[in-house]
Amino acid sequence: MYRYDEFDQQLIDERVAEFRDQVRRRLSGELTEDEFKLLRLLNGVYLQLHAYMLRIAIPYGTLSSEQLRMLAHVARRYDKNYGHFTTRQNIQFNWIKLEEIPDTIADLAGAHLHAMQTSGNSIRNITTDHWAGVAPDEIEDPRIWAEILRQWSTLHPEFTFLPRKFKIAITAAKHDRAAVKIHDIGLRLYRNGAGEVGFEVMVGGGLGRTPFVGKTIRPFLPKRDFLSYLEAILRVYNQFGRRDNIYKARIKILVHEIGAESFAKEVEAEWQSIKDGALALDPAVVEEIKSRFRYPVYESLVDEPAELKAALKAEPRFKAWFNNSVSRHKRPGYAIVTLSLKPAGAPPGDCTAEQMDAIADLADRYSGSEIRVGHDQNLVLPHVRQRDLAALWRALDAIGLATPNVGLVSDIIACPGLDYCALANARSIPVAQELTKRFRDLGLAADLGYLHINISGCINACGHHHVGDIGILGVEKNGEEYYQLSLGGRADEHAELGALLGPAMPYAEVADSVEDVVAAYLELRERPAELFAETVKRIGLEPFKERVYAAR
Repeated sequence: MYRYDEFDQQLIDERVAEFRDQVRRRLSGELTEDEFKLLRLLNGVYLQLHAYMLRIAIPYGTLSSEQLRMLAHVARRYDKNYGHFTTRQNIQFNWIKLEEIPDTIADLAGAHLHAMQTSGNSIRNITTDHWAGVAPDEIEDPRIWAEILRQWSTLHPEFTFLPRKFKIAITAAKHDRAAVKIHDIGLRLYRNGAGEVGFEVMVGGGLGRTPFVGKTIRPFLPKRDFLSYLEAILRVYNQFGRRDNIYKARIKILVHEIGAESFAKEVEAEWQSIKDGALALDPAVVEEIKSRFRYPVYESLVDEPAELKAALKAEPRFKAWFNNSVSRHKRPGYAIVTLSLKPAGAPPGDCTAEQMDAIADLADRYSGSEIRVGHDQNLVLPHVRQRDLAALWRALDAIGLATPNVGLVSDIIACPGLDYCALANARSIPVAQELTKRFRDLGLAADLGYLHINISGCINACGHHHVGDIGILGVEKNGEEYYQLSLGGRADEHAELGALLGPAMPYAEVADSVEDVVAAYLELRERPAELFAETVKRIGLEPFKERVYAAR
């Protein structure tokens, strides 16, 4: 956990006071809704179909148990007893009353939480690997660099009003769990052939109406130049990004229109004027920020202790959960535990206040008081002793958070869709709920292996449907909800956009069609270990298209 200082707290407190006055003026009529819109967006407040929605920033997906209890308090006191974890490692509350938002964010500020820059045309919450700091395959903890970016980007005067929203993600592992290639800027920390650690810099990734996979514009960037080079990228985008067309305002369109090589030249020219200035990173500054991260005092333990072996032998349900939800830790005797927020029939990513309080207690007992939020809308306990896994499983099972479907077909990513969002064309949540019921057979799910379904209720792609193994996009057709399927997407180091399967279908046919796709995959894969995306790439769409549309 990063320990915030008095300057962070003062900034948050002043922002609360400022927004309290802005809300007062809106409620009194001194500000119109149009005048208030920009102010509320920069404080994470959206006006949705039925109510205001408040989005809380969770920097690089790391929460303390104290902070999670505060989120539970907000859910209980100001909302309808739950929160929705998002693909940006944030949490949303969908039923907030405008007149209570100042009190809400004041309460949050007491736990070092805020909603700044979680919406609007600004640099959004910096995201990274939800296993950061504990992953066996990482170079170093990428959250240190995400924290540097947080401090640099928060209320940055030059980038407060960008052409459009801006998203940055960092990974430091061989396997990309942060989806860096579908971000405006993606950063991969790695060691080059000379043994130096630096960054591969990718730009122009993003989904939505015009999806692109990011392009590398600098294969290796030294740590010293981390901030100055990113500042140069943002300056070029701020200068040349389209402001005349909201659909063409993202950096991905600029990179596409002028080409990655030309964009890189513009960045290089801008960078030359600032690279040796105040933004050149002093290693002492990096070390100071690193020193503010608190890590657990790990015990000297061994892998596969007797307690774990005995529990695996005695309890088949625990063994199934262990095989699915427990991952290797970089320290012997410890484990990373993923808590699925995708039980059968429930909205993906939702968590009740009671569950949040219980998870906070379990984090205190078993995980160094730390919780992570993943962009897959699940939670993680990152520091669990292997000898405690059976006891943790029993406690999670008692609160409905031990579903062993992490990474499987029912571990669905979905946006709130038309049930909440004013931009949506179709519902996402009922589709996800039906599919989790259809695929609740864990034996079938395990046989399918890693297969992700992503659902978006509109072209804005908040459910990342473009990069799902099976992507589902809701569209409006003659006043009715229809859905398009795409196949073969992925968001990891081999990121690829899915291909459209065929014509859109009505709501009633979606679940059956997904079942047809899954059945075809089981028949057509060369071996059980062949991933869905690999099968699609090998044989193309036609066999799946024939299966889905033959009976229609």
